[in-house]
Amino acid sequence: MNPMRWMAVKLGAQPWLPRYSGLIVGTDKLLQRVSRGRVTIMMATGLQELVLQVPGRKSGILRSTPLLTVPHGDGWLVVGSNWGAATPPAWAGNLRVADEPLITYRGRTMAVDARELSGPERDEKWAVAVAGWPNYGKYAERTDRELPLFWLTPR
Repeated sequence: MNPMRWMAVKLGAQPWLPRYSGLIVGTDKLLQRVSRGRVTIMMATGLQELVLQVPGRKSGILRSTPLLTVPHGDGWLVVGSNWGAATPPAWAGNLRVADEPLITYRGRTMAVDARELSGPERDEKWAVAVAGWPNYGKYAERTDRELPLFWLTPR
């Protein structure tokens, strides 16, 4: 395993990490804006990241959220883990009602279809997501809610 990936997995498992989420996400957004989406914090670790762009369900304002992703098949898996917090991340609710979600992946912006997975299909893809980011399993243990799992595919 890439030593930087190992360190990212260890750090990502720490229960205190969510306290720094604003700093981490803000730094990542700045880095991506300056590089036009070509460079992300996750790149050094060998992990994959995309930026989800959906309107806020209440405000209608376009929101851009960097997310860890696990490429799978012809798309990407994203998990509404919120580091295992009791409440889901806002982006998950926004994605559920978005008509035309966009992602930027490796500097390329594209429209995607988003499906929230359930049942046996969710179980199958959950195993893929956890293989890509083992901390999803830890985050699921920290909360009573089922972490939403979405499969994004190009339109």
